[in-house]
Amino acid sequence: MLERYKTVRRAGEKEIVIKKSRFIGHVKPVESESEAIEFIEEIKKKHWNATHNCSAYMIGERDEIQKQSDDGEPSGTAGKPILEVIKQQGLKNVAIVVTRYFGGIMLGAGGLIRAYTDGAVAATEAGEVITRVLHREVYAELDYTWLGKVENELRNREIRTGETAFADTVTLLCLPLDSEADAFKAWLVDLTQGQVVLQEGNKVYFIEGE
Repeated sequence: MLERYKTVRRAGEKEIVIKKSRFIGHVKPVESESEAIEFIEEIKKKHWNATHNCSAYMIGERDEIQKQSDDGEPSGTAGKPILEVIKQQGLKNVAIVVTRYFGGIMLGAGGLIRAYTDGAVAATEAGEVITRVLHREVYAELDYTWLGKVENELRNREIRTGETAFADTVTLLCLPLDSEADAFKAWLVDLTQGQVVLQEGNKVYFIEGE
């Protein structure tokens, strides 16, 4: 799993007008090719009377899946520029559709490339670009006498935390960066003088800065 990657927060859309043609950029975060195809088909169905519904998507930790479609526009003037926006912004697991309603003025190849580029950028703005960072769940079971000290140190180190379970002992859900999890566990053992029981959970992504 990647330590961090950029994607969009949510599905979104934004319209721009270029020489009387309407370009509507649609974006959605996707986890699989089938999900991307489903999203594209959904937009095509919604805008069935549009002149074109051009699209691109890129999926996978190493961008293994990359597809584009000009949907009737001259080759290389629509799908490729959309895919280039995804690449230039460093996004992963994203699908974009730019819908065009022709306004009567020809744009030429260069104009189309610029228009579909702008439409794709508008889509990513609507979806809001975020960075997802990989963390690891570490459950720390300890005696109540350690609770105040440990919580204070976690705050000082700005370690993300989850729910706390109270029973005969207290269990804190700590969420250090995955890359720092082993060092974190060693630090916690040292802090509590070995009076802590640690158990690892899943690796989970959180949005950077939240």
